[in-house]
Amino acid sequence: MTITTDRIERETLIAAPQDRVWAMVAQPGWWVADEGSLTDEVAEEGRSVLAKNSAYGEFPVRVEKVDPTSYLAYRWASAFPGVELRDDNSTLVEFTLTPEGDGTRLRVVESGFGSLAGATEQIDQAQQQNADGWIEVLDGFRSRVEKAAA
Repeated sequence: MTITTDRIERETLIAAPQDRVWAMVAQPGWWVADEGSLTDEVAEEGRSVLAKNSAYGEFPVRVEKVDPTSYLAYRWASAFPGVELRDDNSTLVEFTLTPEGDGTRLRVVESGFGSLAGATEQIDQAQQQNADGWIEVLDGFRSRVEKAAA
């Protein structure tokens, strides 16, 4: 995992075909929403959803770019639950899927921490929580996809 002052990078290899991984990554807000609150909705550029998490709150998520089966970009206000998305309160989360052998490499890059408005402590805390959170999220996601593929 790489963390800089502006971005977090993490990747994992999933023992499942790319289309199976895509089907789950293309659900807006999948990384933060409670699993039971996700719909079968597929990411569509410009569309916004409210990802609900019983422990952390509600997070607006907007689909920024979709390149089917290989790339998705979302914007979300992770440091500001319940607040409407703006350029100065949201980060960009990019997912890149690449076939690798019989599996799929899933790479996530979350960027934009350096341009968030707010107290430095709040932004630093959000970045650290997200850096730790992506480890947990991707490990859980890999397990869920591999179980569904079995």
